[in-house]
Amino acid sequence: MTINFRQEGKIAIYTIENPSRMNSLNNTALGELQEHLMAFNNDSNLWAGIITGSGEKAFCCGFDINSFKEGTQAKHQPDEQPDPIRGLEITKPLIAAINGAALGGGLELALICDLRIASDKAVFGFPEVKLGLIPSWGGTQRLSHQISSCQAAEMLFTGSNIDASTAMRIGLINRVVPHDQVLTCALSLAETICRAAPLAVRATKEAMLKSWQVSPEEGLQIEKALSCHLKTTADFHEGMKAFREKRKPEFRGK
Repeated sequence: MTINFRQEGKIAIYTIENPSRMNSLNNTALGELQEHLMAFNNDSNLWAGIITGSGEKAFCCGFDINSFKEGTQAKHQPDEQPDPIRGLEITKPLIAAINGAALGGGLELALICDLRIASDKAVFGFPEVKLGLIPSWGGTQRLSHQISSCQAAEMLFTGSNIDASTAMRIGLINRVVPHDQVLTCALSLAETICRAAPLAVRATKEAMLKSWQVSPEEGLQIEKALSCHLKTTADFHEGMKAFREKRKPEFRGK
């Protein structure tokens, strides 16, 4: 099992390589994924990221429960397990290219992404309650910020799966595309994002993330402060100059 990384221009593509186990993640893969995402966040040459799964069946089906050994429950308490997805905030845009099943921790991984492109064969769900658990990588928190609380409650309480068309209808994903076009569509969307000013995109994401944690009034103050800062950047002046000269801007992330 590994997390494969490749770069296309300013876009980072991370592929979970464990198709024989529905791209489930063990402790090592979780640590590797965290390292990749933090490196992505700190690399000024990367402006957008895509996470996808290998094979034809799964995006990711969460933690590999077969990596648990009998009699180790006391040793491996939930709060001691690696959980790089919970609380992880990436300041750059992330796109989930969901090429199949996104279940449990796999759906939580998709939820840390800002945009989600799904195959028409994809399914989504949180089966944890059927195992005597709850989603613990942020699923109980993020899902209700993405869809209505009653829709989130139904998914979380029943452990039932939904298909891609239902996920689209309730606002869980952005687009449903033919199975063989998932990564192509995600790359096209990433390329569109990369044509915008990267500092402005990141500031927009920061304002959105912080709005979860503060009052509307505080959120407006954060928005104003970020806007004022952006007006001091070279990218802002390039954007204004390009607009006046009727040409495409050449942003540098500065």
